[in-house]
Amino acid sequence: MSAIGSIPNGSTVRSQFASGLEDQSRDWELVLQESHHRMKNTLTLLGASVRRDFTRAGSRDVSGAVDRFERRICAFGRLYQLLSNRDEPSVSVATFFENLCEALSAAVLEPAGVRCEALVEGGVLPASQCHRLALMITELVTNAAKHAFPNKNEAFIRIEIVPRDGAWICTVADNGIGATGQLRGTGSRILEGLARSIHARLNGEAGEGGTRISIEMPATA
Repeated sequence: MSAIGSIPNGSTVRSQFASGLEDQSRDWELVLQESHHRMKNTLTLLGASVRRDFTRAGSRDVSGAVDRFERRICAFGRLYQLLSNRDEPSVSVATFFENLCEALSAAVLEPAGVRCEALVEGGVLPASQCHRLALMITELVTNAAKHAFPNKNEAFIRIEIVPRDGAWICTVADNGIGATGQLRGTGSRILEGLARSIHARLNGEAGEGGTRISIEMPATA
């Protein structure tokens, strides 16, 4: 009697199960690290915003300063909703990332005096890929807003997300001081972990014209 296929033995099944649990554990740890890092950056940005607005307003326009602060909190709420909403198995790339860019502009860039340009081409991706790419873009944009523009004159960030040869290429470029050293520390480790989780590659360039970071992600990870 010939055997049909092969049945894995008990040790193989246990090994595969353990490996799957380890992957899930690393995955969850990565998400937690990003969440904590994102909250820390949010509180830092909000704190700076409060000091700037209320110092500038003094006793003359406290009501206006409070209104601006409230709008920014609401903008961060919209941003986090986009980053955490995973109800659908797949999403429209253009719709999702255009909304993300608008939320980033309102929550992070406009209060810092940074203009945002976005080019997003159409397509569909699994929600898990979109959300991890969104976390990476958010980290890059927030990092640039905090460090790239010490003078803030004509500051802008350009975000491009386009399909090319079976991959999606995402680029975050700024016209700031051009220091790739900005990508160090906790943020850098989280970016690298997120890139590995979607089989993406990170590349960076810096010069007098600013910093340009690209993410190349397979269309299907």
